[in-house]
Amino acid sequence: MEMFDKLKGVVPQTLIDDMMAHEIDTPLRASHFLAQAAHESGGFKFKSENLNYGKDGLLKIFPKYFTPASAEAYNRNPEKIASKVYANRMGNGDEASKDGWKFKGRGYIQLTGKDNYKAFSEWAKEPSIMTNPDQVAEDKYAGLSAIWFWNKNGLSKIADTDNLRDNSTVEKITKRVNGGTHGLADRVERFNHYKKLLF
Repeated sequence: MEMFDKLKGVVPQTLIDDMMAHEIDTPLRASHFLAQAAHESGGFKFKSENLNYGKDGLLKIFPKYFTPASAEAYNRNPEKIASKVYANRMGNGDEASKDGWKFKGRGYIQLTGKDNYKAFSEWAKEPSIMTNPDQVAEDKYAGLSAIWFWNKNGLSKIADTDNLRDNSTVEKITKRVNGGTHGLADRVERFNHYKKLLF
């Protein structure tokens, strides 16, 4: 398909193959999907969440979980940070279980939480993901996990409604991916880049 030929050398080939196989197969869907995946992964460079925050970063990014006094004990300790901020949610156990670290964000759209890993592993027919979740950061699953998330959340249907008059569709999809509008300007810029390439 001509659209996918335009992506060769621009995005990882495994991602192109997975998009073809899972109906992210129109210029509109592909532009939106790639904008989000590229933003979340720093241009497909990062496939595992970086939680190496200092005290000030913890207070800025996770004010709900840290006070100036408690942040000191977690300073620059990614395992402890993930275990705390992802504890008791998304199917994870408490902080002591370290599920938050085990099931931290991985893949191009940062698959996070035990429940999501379990659902993805069942969909991908790869039960070993639950015992070796680092696999999601490998090329084979980094893109596939992002596609699973995209399809599970019906994001192609939202992309299909884009009339290309404004950035409202990018914003709607960003809210589904991110829970807010963090990084919206970059996502819009990336969307416009892929749109120019694919249309």
